Amino acid sequence: MFTILIVIIVLAFVFDLINGFHDAANSIATVVSTKVLAPLPAVLWAAFFNFVAYWIFDLKVANTVAKTVDGSVISLQVILAGIVAAIIWNLLTWYYGIPSSSSHTLIGGFAGAAVAHTGSFAVINQAVILKTVGFIFLAPIIGMVISYLITLVILWTCRKVNPHKADKWFKRLQLVSSGAFSLGHGGSDSQKVVGIISAAMMVYIAHLNTKGLAIPDWVHVRDTIDAAGKHHLHVPAWIPISCYTAISVGTMMGGWRIVKTMGTKITKVTPIEGVAAETAGAITLFGVSQGLGIPVSTTHTISGAIMGVGMTKRLSAVRWGVANNLLIAWILTIPVSMIIAGLVYLALTAAGI
Repeated sequence: MFTILIVIIVLAFVFDLINGFHDAANSIATVVSTKVLAPLPAVLWAAFFNFVAYWIFDLKVANTVAKTVDGSVISLQVILAGIVAAIIWNLLTWYYGIPSSSSHTLIGGFAGAAVAHTGSFAVINQAVILKTVGFIFLAPIIGMVISYLITLVILWTCRKVNPHKADKWFKRLQLVSSGAFSLGHGGSDSQKVVGIISAAMMVYIAHLNTKGLAIPDWVHVRDTIDAAGKHHLHVPAWIPISCYTAISVGTMMGGWRIVKTMGTKITKVTPIEGVAAETAGAITLFGVSQGLGIPVSTTHTISGAIMGVGMTKRLSAVRWGVANNLLIAWILTIPVSMIIAGLVYLALTAAGI
């Protein structure tokens, strides 16, 4: 069992690394497409704020992800199958340049493996899944509405300002807005893997307890409930620090296939619109992920925000065909990840793992 735990931890970091370069486009697409930063400085900028998020956000999202399925039926094999499935889907969508959600593929993989393990959908925490599925549609709409309104406010406020001067100032402001969005991305996406590793640790701790063995400090994960009935996840510091480091390194590796889709194919973005889109994305991430603890997709959020700024020009400025393709990929992510995870779990079982 110890060996499987170590494999899960290693693969979790691999997933976080892939998550970083898969989702790098979310943080840097607009700042690169507007030529405010070259690609290399842009990814370094995003990676820095992804890591800094460790000291700013609590573990609300991690706690939610860890409770995707009934804890009494979780095994290390279930968690392993879920991570493998998430890695497969992330690599496939990255290869084809589809900005799918790493949050949703991990949750789908976790749930699918648990269903294969028990043969029942009853093990899935319906509250977590329903909220997550709901925000597949709500997150881009929220991002779209906020970015639309921010763009209108900016255009009205700057209506008498020299265009060249305004462009110069908004290029500087875009550094701030992209940093804020990267901060939200790090605070949300790194925590998914913290949640998965924590779930694995809890299974291992239960195993040690049944054997009457001492629990090492490095695996000591606790889930406490306060007077208000809210759950709080307590983990050793090395877990979140490692996760935030992995996603930051992954971000530095880039993800140029998806940058092209996010930065140019949805709509043409100017520095003013880049500021509006990234600010709207950051507001949505901070509000939903940190306020409600829901693992909202940074991909969905920034996609909707970019569409929102495009709509301020005219509806035809948004390439709705591309948007429709993205929506299809978003809807498919959870069920396809569940199927892949179920197959991986059955393969692991057949192999005697």
